[in-house]
Amino acid sequence: MKIAFVGKGGSGKTTLSSLFIRHLATTGAPVVAVDADINQHLGAALGLDEAAAAALPAMGERLPLIKDYLRGANPRIASTETMIKTTPPGEGSRLLRVREDNPVYDACARPVELDGGSVRLMVTGPFTDADLGVACYHSKTGAVELCLNHLVDGRDEYVVVDMTAGSDSFASGMFTRFDITFLVAEPTRKGVSVYRQYKEYARDFGVALKVVGNKVQGQDDLDFLRAEVGNDLLVTVGHSDWVRAMEKGRPPRFELLEDVNRSSLRRLQSAVDATYELRDWERYTRQTVHFHLKNAQSWGNERTGADLAAQVDPGFVLGESVVVNA
Repeated sequence: MKIAFVGKGGSGKTTLSSLFIRHLATTGAPVVAVDADINQHLGAALGLDEAAAAALPAMGERLPLIKDYLRGANPRIASTETMIKTTPPGEGSRLLRVREDNPVYDACARPVELDGGSVRLMVTGPFTDADLGVACYHSKTGAVELCLNHLVDGRDEYVVVDMTAGSDSFASGMFTRFDITFLVAEPTRKGVSVYRQYKEYARDFGVALKVVGNKVQGQDDLDFLRAEVGNDLLVTVGHSDWVRAMEKGRPPRFELLEDVNRSSLRRLQSAVDATYELRDWERYTRQTVHFHLKNAQSWGNERTGADLAAQVDPGFVLGESVVVNA
């Protein structure tokens, strides 16, 4: 199951995504956590010290390896140089599974030990001074999008992505790559502005969107969020001494998280699991192709010097029954 956490900067989406990852780890389920935010705070939120977080391998710097592996023996892709972030899989492509070992995980993922178990953590890598004027952040998140396009995940398997703040994922089709999107919103006008934008953009693409109200301090805050987002409000989270201790680098055992917040995390998981029966792999594949063709026409063909529409395999549908090539 693929889950995105989105929201404006400072909304608490990284904190909420890290709490959800910790919760999933306690269930024993396999979890891949991905930090796709430009600020790269997920590692620290999962308990890594500054040095360990900085040492995580950046997916953006390993994009050639990722492309080479995913390309596999797909005859429609002439070379890795013609692969862009939206390139869809086809016959002969290598696909990714949550539970497997593969060269992409070997190069980009590192285990993080949590109270309840271990998760794999992958990071896009920060936007550095060397990137200024010569690269855009989408070139880094493109590695995440390629992996999501080639991912075959099943029930009780979880890929949790802490997205970049705001609505940057609409620059491509990345916002359609998830079973459910949790939008973290504070009870303020600015706090719900990203929700309105997301709701409007995602309206025609069948995106499952739920709001997590954060920093909710009383009935007035709750009433405000209900008035602004209606039935999309799933749960709320208030003050947490556990989170305050975690932000100081001294997290207590996760079992000591407040009962009300543990209950909210269980509701998030229930919402995720309920989307499994709604999965439509044909629509998912169709949307992959739709955004690939848009990106190919707008910039991809010119940049690569190739007709990227030829990469589309019209008979291929991604799904759990597809055999993963070695």
